[in-house]
Amino acid sequence: MKKFLTYIGMPALAGLVVGFLLLLLVPEFSAPLRNYLASQIPAAPQGDVVSWRDAVDRASPAVVSLYSQRPPSSSRYQEYRPPASLGSGVIVKEDGYILTNNHVVNRAGQILVALKDGRETSATIVGIDAETDLAVLKINLSDAPVLPLANSDPMRTGDVVLAIGNPFRLGQTVTQGIVSARGRELRLNTYEDFIQTDAAINPGNSGGALVDARGNLIGISTALLSRDGGSQGLGFAIPSNLARYVLESIISEGRVIRGWLGIESQPITPDLAKALGVSPTDGIIIARVYPDTPASQAGLHRGDVILSINGQGAGDPRKVMNRVALQMPGDKINMQVLRDGEKREVELVVSVRPNVVQ
Repeated sequence: MKKFLTYIGMPALAGLVVGFLLLLLVPEFSAPLRNYLASQIPAAPQGDVVSWRDAVDRASPAVVSLYSQRPPSSSRYQEYRPPASLGSGVIVKEDGYILTNNHVVNRAGQILVALKDGRETSATIVGIDAETDLAVLKINLSDAPVLPLANSDPMRTGDVVLAIGNPFRLGQTVTQGIVSARGRELRLNTYEDFIQTDAAINPGNSGGALVDARGNLIGISTALLSRDGGSQGLGFAIPSNLARYVLESIISEGRVIRGWLGIESQPITPDLAKALGVSPTDGIIIARVYPDTPASQAGLHRGDVILSINGQGAGDPRKVMNRVALQMPGDKINMQVLRDGEKREVELVVSVRPNVVQ
């Protein structure tokens, strides 16, 4: 430092300091310097910023939080008991119908619905469907925001999705991910066709919305696989097309009407495939035929191999059951079966699946 001062001298050092302060503090001097420094910083790209805020703005107002209104304490001094958080729901029709999960509301008392805009109202249960874990609620609220069910069929692995709900009672929260897989089965419900996503789905998200990058409702968040109860990137949603069928059936019939043939089936094992002379993926084998059902009336037998239904392959028992369930009672089904090495064409008339315990 002493050598430096010797070289430039104290007067020169003072001049440098004053000059530097002038450059920083006096606008006439500082503006050119600042402009030059700013020109050396790369400009942020315009129009390349990726954001899903438009999708969130479209979808989030219709996503609601559900609470169970607890009864007053039985103690001598009535104490306030805050509502218990149940989960989430989505207003899907203009007349106040809400879709959520059956496991969210099946043991609830009075249900309180909280909207994103701050309004609160009570809801009634219109109907439940334990076989898909869906429930339909209804509220009477003017100008309620609505997010209609969209078509979930075009969604493919890799598509961007957003999960909107009320995790851990934090309030409405949005998480982002992709479709990780389609057609997942977890053996939680009778009818399953889950959309798997890595968008964080946590406790409280159940019944909330899974939307695409444009804010279209393509699923109802339902389940997660986790070791500790938190999100590990394995979330599952009921696709909107399945949810729509349940919604419309409950509204019109009070319950879900499903098609039924009266059979139980199972996959073809490698040993069975070898004995039958088919591939394990060629079809499914009938394990049981119930009496006085479309299957028995059409002459189907235990041991018959179903190769196709209405021209579509029948390689998975649960997928076949799902397809039949979506048929209306009275519809005709053309089935190709294999019996004793011979292919046969069979026509069946779909009946109503018997009621199950809800």
